[in-house]
Amino acid sequence: MERQLMSEEKKEGFNCCNCGQWVPFSELMGTAHRNHCPFCLWSKHLDSRKSGDRKSECQARMKPLGLTFKHEGTDRYGKPRPGELMLIHKCTACGRISINRIAADDDPKAILKVFERSLKLDSRERNQLKRDDIEIIPEEGRKEILTQLFGKGSR
Repeated sequence: MERQLMSEEKKEGFNCCNCGQWVPFSELMGTAHRNHCPFCLWSKHLDSRKSGDRKSECQARMKPLGLTFKHEGTDRYGKPRPGELMLIHKCTACGRISINRIAADDDPKAILKVFERSLKLDSRERNQLKRDDIEIIPEEGRKEILTQLFGKGSR
């Protein structure tokens, strides 16, 4: 009976491994494979090779390191076009880096705090992201972040 209850709970959501808040799943918000908390943005190392596979043996907490944009090609002038805003997580146990979609119910203030902290990342973490071909958003990307979070005309 207890095992059935735990499996039923996992279908509906989970308790955050960092802040303890209840995190529901909702297909309507794009969170069917969610593994990060919308309140503190911490995650759990669940996936091994691809999003949603849930095959990781690590299971440790993953710290939100920064933000990146999904690669969306270039504009007509050859300049990279920013795509969807994504969270960068780093596993606190094995050091694996992963990128996660931001969900509709993620706290925009928490997202901005992650961005602010990412501006102060040390060179070791920045170099690791570069090796993984992940471009962390610099200060110059603030306007696009605000636009994606709050709409056009936001500052």
